[in-house]
Formats: sequence, structure tokens, C-alpha cells
Amino acid sequence: GLSLSFLGQQGATGHGELGFAVRNTGAGSCSTIGYPGVQFLDGGGAPLPTTPTHTTHDFFGHTSLHILTVAPGQSVSFRLAVTHGLGSSSGCATADALQVIAPNDTATLKTAIPDGASECATATVSPMQAGDSAYP
Repeated sequence: GLSLSFLGQQGATGHGELGFAVRNTGAGSCSTIGYPGVQFLDGGGAPLPTTPTHTTHDFFGHTSLHILTVAPGQSVSFRLAVTHGLGSSSGCATADALQVIAPNDTATLKTAIPDGASECATATVSPMQAGDSAYP
């Protein structure tokens, strides 16, 4: 009853922000709280080194942790903040997709990252937010 989509990406001073939405495709409402599990994938779908850190404050701002009720057809979103290597390509790769496990769930969801995203094995993960508000 869930689908994952890519909202976009932006960056500044060696930091990148990627936004994703999880949509309730089911017939009933569901509730969620917390952080999704994330795994960057290469162009062939193989896992890339991904070390997530959960945070309510990152380079791009602050998000709150709270219970969300998601009606059918509605979405919640989260963002990932990544470091672009700051002049070094050591340990960095291009992520062509993201695999996600939504909070309180066990099913994996996948979505492509158009044009790829530079990631250096670490990412901060925001908690889920209503609508697309986690990614401005």
C-alpha cells in the first residue's frame, strides 16, 4: 500500500539534499512516525555503502519528529543530506536509485534518482513530515 518517489535535489558548499515522498496507495489511512531505512543503489541495483544518521537538524534546516496519519492518496516526505566529497572522490560514488523501508513497515520500496546523486557513504536522514514539507 505504499509507493516511493523522488522529489528532487539541490546542493550548496559541498552539501547535497535529496527529497523523497512515500505515498499511501492503499484504501485506508495509516500512521507513521520516525525515520525510514535507506540504502543507496548503483545503476545495476547493487547496494552502495550507506551509513545513515537520524537527525532532526541538518545543514538544510530543522524537522520535527511526530506521529503522522496518512490518508489514502496522501504522502509524507523525508530528506537525505549528503556530503559531496569536498574536493575528494575517495569513498564517493554516484547513486542511481534509493531503496527505502518506511517506518513501522518491512517492505522495501525503490525509486530512481534521475541523473544520479553524488554520495560519499554517509547520509543524514530526516524524520517523516506531512506532504512534501521535508523537502522545500
